[in-house]
Amino acid sequence: MVVKLAWTALLLAASLTAAGCSSNNNEENAGDESAAASPTASASSSAASIDWTPIVDSYRQYSIEQADAFITETDKFVAAVKAGDTETAKRLYAPTRMYYERIEPIAEALGDLDPNIDARENDVEEKDWRGFHRIEKSLWVDNAAAGAEDYADRLLEDAKSLRALMETVEIEPTLLVTGAVELLNEVSSSKVTGEEERYSHTDLYDFAANVEGAHKIYDLLKPELNKKDAELEASIGTSFADLEEALGAYKSGDGYVSYTDLTEEDTKKLSQLIDALAEPLSQMGVILGA
Repeated sequence: MVVKLAWTALLLAASLTAAGCSSNNNEENAGDESAAASPTASASSSAASIDWTPIVDSYRQYSIEQADAFITETDKFVAAVKAGDTETAKRLYAPTRMYYERIEPIAEALGDLDPNIDARENDVEEKDWRGFHRIEKSLWVDNAAAGAEDYADRLLEDAKSLRALMETVEIEPTLLVTGAVELLNEVSSSKVTGEEERYSHTDLYDFAANVEGAHKIYDLLKPELNKKDAELEASIGTSFADLEEALGAYKSGDGYVSYTDLTEEDTKKLSQLIDALAEPLSQMGVILGA
């Protein structure tokens, strides 16, 4: 299991590193005629022929819609925490987080917003730790909303700050391409291992939301990707479908079962499906030249 997960993360990181190295090599060989015929040069030419404006605009609109819903649901979650209603706060916790997890690539590009909202214990210094996981610990370890009121207020403020920045944040094509890969890497490095939601064990909600966010980016890039490499586009689509079908087996009502309900065989199967999606998805940026 650990080997499989490490391989997925390594594969994704290696793909992005390779793309960066190709770019550097092109710069060093700008005067070399062979460089002009290189795959990277061809990809860059392909990228220039793509009208990114409607793609980026569509992703911005999607992100704004998710951010709006995130504020609405966070407001409900915060109200439950401040009212001392522990059970309601527990019920709202995981579904509320999903709106954030779908658009995490943008949040990560906005300074301290991601650690303020989503840092786990020991990710930051104790004095700086706030956000969802600080409240999660209160709700499940202490079994009490009392004492988390200030963290709840600050969480709502951070959610509103995220939404405000959505209007003007610059979204480059590279953010879309690498964002899809990063979301899948999030799944392999913490969600499918059960490390993300260490107190509530609601990891499958985060897992599903990350996959949904990556799928949205793929959907936006799909027409152009199909023009450049229909086989790769089909492979990504099939891999998404297989992973989402497997994840659906763990649905429970409107949500998902506890991570603790998964067997070793369950997590192994999910890891294998993540691997199967990681390889073609990591090639997407090279094909589009982003």
